[in-house]
Amino acid sequence: QVQLVQSGGGLVQPGGSLRLSCAASGTGFDAAILRWYRQAPGKQRDMVATITADGTTHYDESVKGRFTISRDNAANTLYLQMNSLKPEDTAVYYCNLYYYISYWGQGTQVIVSS
Repeated sequence: QVQLVQSGGGLVQPGGSLRLSCAASGTGFDAAILRWYRQAPGKQRDMVATITADGTTHYDESVKGRFTISRDNAANTLYLQMNSLKPEDTAVYYCNLYYYISYWGQGTQVIVSS
């Protein structure tokens, strides 16, 4: 059984930065595909960034060049560094771990507003 606990998020002004963390317990972290998703009010949950077990990354076009996904296998932790934040980045962000089955974090709110 895997549990994911998210931290970070909050209110930030446009152009600001935030870092999200997702700490995993259980086995399989270093072999898992890890992703960040976000869900804005009234919209579907969309994939933001992916990092594979070998460190290959993929980003949605809307965040490319602004967001960085990373993983620390020794600490069983996934990160999302978000820079140059825009109001349209406002959403609840979820981490996801896929290792045979999919596990989700509890979600964390990010609000970008002046």
